[in-house]
Amino acid sequence: MAAENKFGVKALAFDVFGTVVDWRGSIIREGKQWGEGKGFKVDWEKFADQWRAGYFPAMAKVRKGELPWMKLDALHRLILDDVLTQFAITQLTEAEKNHWNNVWHRLAPWPDSVEGLTRLKKDFILATLSNGNVSLLVEMAKHAGLPWDTVLSAELFHHYKPDREVYLGAADLLGCQPSEVMMVAAHPDDLRAARACGLRTAYVSRPLEYGPAKKESPKSDEFDVYANDLIELARKLLDTGLSGNMGHS
Repeated sequence: MAAENKFGVKALAFDVFGTVVDWRGSIIREGKQWGEGKGFKVDWEKFADQWRAGYFPAMAKVRKGELPWMKLDALHRLILDDVLTQFAITQLTEAEKNHWNNVWHRLAPWPDSVEGLTRLKKDFILATLSNGNVSLLVEMAKHAGLPWDTVLSAELFHHYKPDREVYLGAADLLGCQPSEVMMVAAHPDDLRAARACGLRTAYVSRPLEYGPAKKESPKSDEFDVYANDLIELARKLLDTGLSGNMGHS
């Protein structure tokens, strides 16, 4: 169970895509291998970006009622069908499309992720809090060696982040008050939504998530903790002698 810490946090809830795993690099690597075997001439960087670009618009359609609630796997498949058409990738069997759609189950962790999570696990409950569906997150954890204590998903609440139901539902399932849970993410909007629900927040910088073009970091006093990776996050959270805002080091 959690050791004493300055925030009174018992559990850490992690965004996964981009924060813990490198979705873009993983899709590009597997795409190149897959494409070579199939004889496809594809710009896999653009392919990965286009696939991810459909993510938020598709979730917005679910929120607006334009699409029924569905697992992220199903949303990814809808987007994939469009992207395959855009890139003129044809003559794939259903089995091949399903296998390729499941690349999201096979994403590689950032180099620091497993070590950082393993350190944090000694003193905190570790949970995913992702829009990915449960089966996706479980298979990803098996593939990448991610040492979660539990897998929480938007699927459990039939709401996608940043809906309040996801953050408050996660705290409830963990048996915690919202203030006893810290949301960990590389995405300021996710953290802002969690903070609005009473959760603590930790920003982890992932400048390469969308490729070499580094995105602007949020202001240094916006969230409770800032870290350059999960190993540094573990050091900051487990150093009980720290006081005040834990800014960039």
